[in-house]
Amino acid sequence: MLNFALAYLAAGLAFALIDAVWLTQVGPWLYRPALDQVLADKPDLPAAFAFYVIYVAGIMLLAVRPAFREGGGVTRATANGAVLGFVAYATYDLTNQATLKVWPLEITLADIAWGTFLTACAAAAGFSAYRALAARSG
Repeated sequence: MLNFALAYLAAGLAFALIDAVWLTQVGPWLYRPALDQVLADKPDLPAAFAFYVIYVAGIMLLAVRPAFREGGGVTRATANGAVLGFVAYATYDLTNQATLKVWPLEITLADIAWGTFLTACAAAAGFSAYRALAARSG
């Protein structure tokens, strides 16, 4: 259980660091021009934290753990993560595109691609940590 918790932290750290680069470097020129009228001036940190906690748990339970149990390796965990990221980000973005007056197709496509990549990276990090910790504990 400790190994899983430590791997969860590794996946969460990878997710947060990579996402921070996207949000600070790409976010201002991608999201702000198209969605300025609906974007908050500052993010709601408790909501953002809750998302990260829940989503990383999903990565661990739906991408990392199955790959580890199946003996599929990091490639399997990465593929599982990519599928999870695609589905989760497509759900969010396509729902927004279907229901909001201001939600451009470009945001949808970029965000789905980003979520797919980001979740795959976090799953790879979580799997790698889980495998290394399992090998150490025998």
